[in-house]
Amino acid sequence: MGAGVSSLFGLGGGEVADAELAAAGLGDLPELCAAQVLLRLDAPEICRLARLNHAFGGAAGADFVWEAKLPENYRYLMSFVECGNDGRCRRRPAGKKEIYARLARPVRFDGGLKEFWLEKSKGRVCMALSAKALVITGIDDRRYWQHMPTAESRFHSVAYLQQIWWFEMVGEIDFCFPVGTYSLYFRVHLGKFYKRFGRRVCSTEHVHGWDKKPVRFQISTSDGQHSLSQSYLYDEPGSWILYQAGDFVVSKPDQSMKLKFSMAQIDCTHTKGGLCVDSVFICPKGFQQGKVVRSQKMRL
Repeated sequence: MGAGVSSLFGLGGGEVADAELAAAGLGDLPELCAAQVLLRLDAPEICRLARLNHAFGGAAGADFVWEAKLPENYRYLMSFVECGNDGRCRRRPAGKKEIYARLARPVRFDGGLKEFWLEKSKGRVCMALSAKALVITGIDDRRYWQHMPTAESRFHSVAYLQQIWWFEMVGEIDFCFPVGTYSLYFRVHLGKFYKRFGRRVCSTEHVHGWDKKPVRFQISTSDGQHSLSQSYLYDEPGSWILYQAGDFVVSKPDQSMKLKFSMAQIDCTHTKGGLCVDSVFICPKGFQQGKVVRSQKMRL
């Protein structure tokens, strides 16, 4: 038996076995075996390994490999691609790899004010909503608010508050999220930024009032989840900050969830101003891009 095992692993077969072992390599791995390896990797790792040899290159294009990386409701997500934001209908990509690649790029909807995408590593859904998608108190009065074009926003525009007594912004989204726990953030910036001689400059002239009372965040979902929290806005003027409003859980991928959320500071004993509002960011819990300030939970 020992001889048989030695022969199986090329340990006792003489010069012929040694030559066969030396000639064997990853390129001789059956494509199905290579695919089983790829199933255990993340999307960027699959793409890197696909360049290794023909076996991995062929396996990296297999539909069952990429379908395992796609969210379970990818057909729903692709419906936003097929009926695009411009009203034109498009043909769905034929292969699952192409579907994954398309969903990894931002998909705009609701008039271009909202977008979602798959984060490339795990294939989880992230979403952003422009400040223009929110209902903001006094937004049409230029004494209080103005929209500023900028390359620092994925929507190329932010809402800047000069001064106001009653600060409140409310948003909602009706969407089929994949199963999981999600966090919702408001991406804001204290101070007004602009370019001077090619350099970014931040003016804090109008920044006031945010250290007197905390801002309150609320989240509610159509299946009965509620969250209430608060936080002061006094972190690093000149830097974009993600203020966490709260979390919510999705348990049914094929059921649309209506999500309502708000950010408010309505104590009218003082004015507040000097705030840039870029967007609302929704992502799987634990995944975020940028500096995060976690708000303090409150009792409802």
